[in-house]
Order: sequence, then structure tokens, then C-alpha cells
Amino acid sequence: MTWERLEIRTPGREAFVDITRKVAALVVESGVREGTVTLYCPHTTAGLTVNENADPDVRHDMLLALDRLVPMLREFRHSEGNSDAHTKASLVGSHLVLPVEAGSLALGTWQGVYLCEFDGPRSRKVLARVSS
Repeated sequence: MTWERLEIRTPGREAFVDITRKVAALVVESGVREGTVTLYCPHTTAGLTVNENADPDVRHDMLLALDRLVPMLREFRHSEGNSDAHTKASLVGSHLVLPVEAGSLALGTWQGVYLCEFDGPRSRKVLARVSS
């Protein structure tokens, strides 16, 4: 069982990039009928989440809420100036474990899988493993 690497280019400093199709394709390619897919984001200023994918306003609203929770403050000491991004990534989290049923990614009707960028634009990677 090896880790697959998804390469994702993010479009701006903050963005929720829909990676659902890439993850679903890995599940199908794996041939696993019942099990899980584990996703891991090896970056300190990006994370992973599952949320609504029907209305893009939800992504906008989530970024707005995170900005209100963790604004970019002059008082932050980190020399790179991205302490807000580190904090947001910690709040969102760096990994997901999702079910695989009948050979497909088992998400709810309105759900999608997102790479959450908080310090882009960048080239990011997500490690993925499908297990039975």
C-alpha cells in the first residue's frame, strides 16, 4: 500500500480548492470496494476539510468567518508574516479519513473535499491512501 500524491495549484492567498474529483478518481483506480481513503496535507499553512459543494458562497462565507476569527495582526511575531495562516490551518486540520462504499467515495449529497489554502498562491500536495 503506497501513498499517492495529489498536486494542487492554489489560486490566491486564501482559497478552498475542490479536490473531490481527484480523490474519487483515486478510489476508483484503487479497486477497493469497501474501506477508507486517508488524506494528509503536509503543509503548515494549508489544511483539509469536507463541506458543502453545491453553493460556492459557502466557501466564501467560511473564509470570511475564519478571517474574523483569526485576522492578520501586526502584533504577531512570526517573521514570515503568516501567523494567521498557521492558526487557520491548525483550526481546520491536516487530515481526513473518508469512507469508501461499493467502490466509490461515500460522501453526503452536498459534500465535497477541499484543500484549504491560507498562504498562497502555491503549489500544494495532498498525500492519499485507499485501504480496504
